Amino acid sequence: MFLKHLKLINFRNLKKSEFSFSQNLTVIIGENARGKTNLLEALYFFINGTGFRESREDELIEFDEKESSVEGSFNGLNLKIVLLKKENKVEKKYYINKVKKRHIQYLTEQSKAILFSPEQLKIITDSPDVRRSYFDKQISFYDFEYKKKLSNYENALRRRNKILEFHKDENKLKEELVFWNAYLVKQGVYVTKKREEYITYLNNNPKVANRDFMVEYKKNELSEIRLEELFEQEKKWRRTVIGPQKDDFQFFLKSKIDYKNIHHFGSRSEQRMVIMWLKLNEVKFYEEKFQKKPIILLDDVFSEFDTPNKKLILSLVKKYQSVVTTTEKDILKMTDVEKKVIEL
Repeated sequence: MFLKHLKLINFRNLKKSEFSFSQNLTVIIGENARGKTNLLEALYFFINGTGFRESREDELIEFDEKESSVEGSFNGLNLKIVLLKKENKVEKKYYINKVKKRHIQYLTEQSKAILFSPEQLKIITDSPDVRRSYFDKQISFYDFEYKKKLSNYENALRRRNKILEFHKDENKLKEELVFWNAYLVKQGVYVTKKREEYITYLNNNPKVANRDFMVEYKKNELSEIRLEELFEQEKKWRRTVIGPQKDDFQFFLKSKIDYKNIHHFGSRSEQRMVIMWLKLNEVKFYEEKFQKKPIILLDDVFSEFDTPNKKLILSLVKKYQSVVTTTEKDILKMTDVEKKVIEL
């Protein structure tokens, strides 16, 4: 499966644009702020049904416009997503051959876009919530039940925290928490189980560029017994103090003696290699699960990644349909695969 054509209307700064793509490598060249990453995000959005930079989906729609769309051809299928601003929310509509579909139906008809970006280094360098967000998005793409239970959990957590925040009577507080405790545990158990399964998959595939990596899942397990034990503490702090919202993931590189914590002792190059390990396993996991090749999107990675990572990226370009953004024309000489150039 490969993407042939894309038409954009009011997507970020791309008001009305059409692009075609090579079955092998497409290189998007242009100076900064010309819309290269916007086009790459449009591709990502068209395939995955979500952007990768916005904090709110209305940011994907060009300023002062009410509607945006991305439409393209994918192995003989015509697919389209329409974004509509409606008061304080954005409505998304999915179409396959002009027939309206649910998001899950839309996703199953095509491939997946896997993004490589220097900004993904934040998975290593930033706070635990960035790491949780990465794993949640990754698992949610394959497991819609996970996405549903995670949303249920987050909504219930907010409700439970409101109860803790405004309580006045201890007996009434305990009564109110009975339902929310049981509900939170039920949703949380599933979230923890699926996170654990994906971490196990990663640790069963530890190698990249002759190095062995590992991720430790630091679970903050939730149970009704633990909630009961921590009742006095939660009453004092007026919030939920345990659960998957407190989970973290720590990355390690195997050395001659032991495993080195990449967060604290890893070089910048080693930290980038961890990201490469994660992304290569995304590709491997997708192919194993769906027997399809994903589309690889590379956002200005050659200016940031070192030689070992560049070699790994070039090996991907030879195997998968790939789209690369860059400011440097020298990239055209780095691989001999058939390519198309889009200049912005």
